[in-house]
This record gives sequence, structure tokens and C-alpha cells, in this order.
Amino acid sequence: MLRKLKVLNFAVAEKVELELGAGFTALTGETGAGKSILLEALGFLLGSRGSASWLRAGAQRLEVEGLVDLADIPADLRRELGLSGKTVELRRELDSTGRTRAMLGGRPAPVAALARVGDHFADFHGQHESRTLLQASSQLELLDRFGGLDAEREALSEAYSLWSGLKARLEASSLSEAERERRADLLRFQLEEIDEAKIRNGEDEELEEKLPRLKNAERLRGLADAAYGLLYAEENAAVARLLKASKAISDLAKLDPAAGSLHTELESAHVSAASVARELSYYRDGVSADPAALDALLSRQDALARLKRKHGVTLAEVLAARERLAAELDGLENADAHLEKTRKELAKAEKDLSRLADDAHDKRVKAAKKLDAAALKELKVLGLPHARFSCAVEMEEGNWTRTGADSVEFLLAPNPGEPPRPVKSAASGGELSRVMLALKTVFAKADRTALLVFDEVDAGIGGEVAHAVGERLSALAKGRQVLCITHLPQVACFAQNHLHAVKDVAAGRTRLRVDRLDGDGRLEAVATMLGGKPTGASRKHAQELLESSIS
Repeated sequence: MLRKLKVLNFAVAEKVELELGAGFTALTGETGAGKSILLEALGFLLGSRGSASWLRAGAQRLEVEGLVDLADIPADLRRELGLSGKTVELRRELDSTGRTRAMLGGRPAPVAALARVGDHFADFHGQHESRTLLQASSQLELLDRFGGLDAEREALSEAYSLWSGLKARLEASSLSEAERERRADLLRFQLEEIDEAKIRNGEDEELEEKLPRLKNAERLRGLADAAYGLLYAEENAAVARLLKASKAISDLAKLDPAAGSLHTELESAHVSAASVARELSYYRDGVSADPAALDALLSRQDALARLKRKHGVTLAEVLAARERLAAELDGLENADAHLEKTRKELAKAEKDLSRLADDAHDKRVKAAKKLDAAALKELKVLGLPHARFSCAVEMEEGNWTRTGADSVEFLLAPNPGEPPRPVKSAASGGELSRVMLALKTVFAKADRTALLVFDEVDAGIGGEVAHAVGERLSALAKGRQVLCITHLPQVACFAQNHLHAVKDVAAGRTRLRVDRLDGDGRLEAVATMLGGKPTGASRKHAQELLESSIS
């Protein structure tokens, strides 16, 4: 979840700091109060393009910060970006020249890194924005999640890897003699280069540990020598002084046995100091400035770095690449012997892949029909009774990928007589938000996005439809965070958290203030949303709405 959001000098948001809770958060306020500014700021933080027009008059730069739970970011992306702990701070700035700066976990980062976090962490649905559900590349995956086809996708991926590998091997076998020899020469050169290096897995880390000692040998020896001198070598050194003190306390103990424990402790300190002095002597003698050894280490690091640039990020990947290169070379050198075997294996792999693709296609078609029915049901409740939704599944035999041979596209005809078109181009702004809400509700169990943001999802609706929108937003917020700008009390009443945006004027400047409402404050806000200045009747109605949403 998004735990905190801080916005500085972003249009009228001079300084806004929000602590956000789990579940459904409603953001209300008069038209023009600045609610959408907060969503624009959040989008900017998560990688959207910035605009110098956002900068508050008189300010040199605007800033947006957010605190996000790391558990909501995929493990592979966390590893790639070097993120650890329970939360991560995101920060982005924009100055008056239009330059932007990004920070991730307290370290400078490219804006693309924030965008990648945003793509996995949040979905924006509003008049002009929508991400995951409108991306064709995501719609097949969403359908498969909805239909529970995880096992089929895994089997397809394995079958495709086998098929594509055999196909590549067969194509290599079909090269002309000259082409085959050129490729074999290149492979031999690459293998010889790796083999001559005689690399060991983890060797680069060992070299990294040795480098500081070799680079700083003179200083290390000097420090060790100085410490040794203070302990032992110099006149009146610590070890000698401890010995003298120990003898003195020994004489003291002969006169007063109560001092015996002091002699024991000091004798122990003397033994420890003498031991440390000996170890320092060994360490000092073992450290020597060796320019040749340093050059050799740096040269070795450079050689390993060249191999990693060619074959992988780690030495383990270089060694794995060596195995692949050797297998390909073997295939080229023994092409004739392998050719018939490869053809038989490829024919079987192709048959298996085709069978799995056909099976996945049949299951996707069945899942698409269930998705159509579920989406239409939601669209009707959300005020689009005449809309027609369909999940189109098309298969191109032989055009296989890791997911089979299917392409999937979500189509919508919002009004009678209109042909179905891709959702993004078929729906108007207000319709699009409700379509997204309908699909999000259907995909709630399959979609792993942690934060859903809806802007003006209630445009052009009211009454029972508004009540249904509130119910669905509340249901969507179970297990994730939902943030929604709304003008409707029927929607706001379902929120677990209620934020209210107000414009203040101080010292002749307008600024945005966001209040957290509960109790009487929330009641007054809902009553105002019902009909302007609160009255006894509107307060009673507001109380009924709040109570009914809880029940």
C-alpha cells in the first residue's frame, strides 16, 4: 500500500502531507478545490511525464514523495533495483527549467525505475488514464488468471522453449558448409576465451575483497605498526605498563587479600593486550606493498569484466553461457549425425506444442464467455445497461509464442447499434472509468495490483447506480488500496477513509488543504454533498447513508 504522500509546491499544493490507510479512501471537495492535483502528483511520482506549468509561482522546484510497501513490488524487480526492507521511499523533483530528478530508496535513480515500480504497484483509471487493463499485452494474462490457466501457461512455456531450441538447432544444421564453419569458428573462439580465463564461480567477489588491502597496503602497515608500538614496542608501552601495574597490585594483594580480584582482572588484561600485540605483529609483517600483485589483480578483474559484458551479469551466467556455446558447437561439428534425430525431436515437440496451444485456446474461449457475462452484469449495475462487452480470442495456427497461438482483446459497444471496438477507443471518459471499475471488480481475485486510483468514476450517474459504485469500490478495496475522487455522497459513504480537499487563502496566496474526516466532520461533509448548506434533513439523510454503507 501507499503509506504516505507528500507534495510540495505542486500548483496550489504548497505543502500537503497525507498518511493513507488500507482499504477504500474517498477524496471529496468542491469542484476546483484541487483534488485532481493530488492524483497528478502521484502519477508524476510514479513516472508520468511532468510539466513546468505545475510549479507553484515563486518556487524553484516542486517535490513529491511517497512511501510504499516493498511487499507490493514483485521480488524480481526488488532484486533488480536493489531494494530491501519493509518499505521504500520514492521521490521526484521538477525545477523551473523543466529538469526532473528521481530518487528510489534514498539513491538517485532513472525516472524509468519509478515508472516500473508504478506499473506494478498502481493502476490509474480516469478521464484520460488507464494502464494495465487497456494494454493488449496484459489482456491475455488477465484472461488466463480469470480462467485459472496458470498450469496451462507453464506447460506452454516449457513446450515452446523445447520447440524453439530444436528449431534453432535444425536451422543451424541447415546452414551452408561455409556458414557453418564461420559460426563454428566464432564459437570456438568464444569457448577458448572463456576456457583460457579458467574462471571460478564467485572469484570476482574474492578479488573485490582483496583489492582494498592491496591498494592501501602502505597505510595498513603504518597503522598496524603504530598500534603495535603503542602496545608493545615503544618505551613505556601499554603492555609493559600493564605488567608493572599487575605486579604492583600483586604486592597490594599480599597485604590485603580483598584486592586479589583486581590483580586477576588486570593480569587478564595484560595477557589480552600481549596477544593483540603479537597478532598485530603478524598482520604487519603479512602486509606489504606489492605493485605487481595489485596490477595482476586489476588485470584479472578487467578480464572477468570483459567476459561478463559478453556473456552475462555474473560469472555463473558466463559459465552457463559456456555450456550453451559448447552444445551449439557440438551440433555444428556433428550436424549430419544430429540432423535426423533433431528432425524427429522437432516434429514431436511441434505436435506437443500444437496440442497444448489448442487445449489452451479452448479453455480461453470458455473463460472469455464467462468473462463476458460477468462484465455485462457489472456494466448494467454501473449505469451502462445497453453496453455490450466481449473478450475476443483469436488463434493463428503455427504462430506460436510462450503463451500459445492466441491473441486477446477486450471489445466494447457502449450503445445499441454501435460495432464493438477496443475498450480504450470505444468508451468516453466517464464511461471508461465505469468500464474499468466493472472489469476490476470481475478481475478482483486475479489482479494483484496493490493501489487502484479512480478519478471521476461517478461522472453522470446518481441514485442506485452511485450506491452500486460505492459498493464495488468497497469490495475492490478488500486486500488492496483504492483511492477515488468522488462528488457523490452515496459513493463517499462506503469509504473506510475520508479525505476532504479545501482551498485556503493566506497572505494573498491560495493553497490546498486536505483534512481527514470522521465523526461529526464527516457527517457535515456528506450532508453538504447532499444539498449545499447542511440542514437537519440533510444531516439525517447523511447519517442514514453512512449507517447503511457500514451495514
